[in-house]
Amino acid sequence: MKQTLNRGDGLLSRSMVAVIVAQFLSAFGDNALLFATLALITQQHYPDWSQPILQMAFVAAYIVLAPFVGQFADSFAKGRVMMVANLLKLVGAAAILAGLNPFLGYGLVGVGAAAYSPAKYGILGEITRGEQLVKANGLMESSTIAAILLGSVAGGWLSDWHLLAAIGACAVAYGVAVVANLFIPRLPAARPGQPWHPGRMVSAFAQAVRTLWQESGARFSLVGTSLFWGAGVTLRLLLVLWVPVALGITTHTLPTLLNAFVAIGIVLGAA
Repeated sequence: MKQTLNRGDGLLSRSMVAVIVAQFLSAFGDNALLFATLALITQQHYPDWSQPILQMAFVAAYIVLAPFVGQFADSFAKGRVMMVANLLKLVGAAAILAGLNPFLGYGLVGVGAAAYSPAKYGILGEITRGEQLVKANGLMESSTIAAILLGSVAGGWLSDWHLLAAIGACAVAYGVAVVANLFIPRLPAARPGQPWHPGRMVSAFAQAVRTLWQESGARFSLVGTSLFWGAGVTLRLLLVLWVPVALGITTHTLPTLLNAFVAIGIVLGAA
């Protein structure tokens, strides 16, 4: 049953609080699970070159699913799309916890993250008024930054304490995020009933990318943003490999603390 929404409730309405809580827990789980899984594959004696592959398994979902996730978010109530995405993350974390292939498990978390992303931003325009939208975006970004910092540190610290507990904590975070999604009103879909023709969707997506690329300002933004975030992600992984070699420290807490400072630098640079 679809629900109506009173946009006069102010910025911190029940719907907005539910979105922010779900976003924080979901992003917290993503970052904590990354470092917990890195610790797991180290414990299982995977080669060092496999650690970047773990991050690639996550990011690849964004690239492969890019032509489809926007339409998926618009075809259903976005709160329920976010819930399904968090359920996928929960299944991925549970798979790793159960001893299945960590790369497949974290790749499934990436699929959930790719589906979650357009829905979490799209819903802001549905639960806030125009003058509140900028503030709502600010709250979303603030919760994400806090989750990245705390999740990175928690993932390393918990891995040093108890590896399975660290992965289990990530699964719990995803589970609570699912519950938070239930408090988001089930609003009407933005564009229901759209046809699903993968070939046409890929073609339309490619045309949109070409259009952006042909505009000099958009092209500069795409290149700059890609290089900026690519360098940041690369540095995060290099730190995990560099600390044991250069400092002789085999715990996971220090690399995640250093990664937290990298994240702070990324935030300041993005600002």
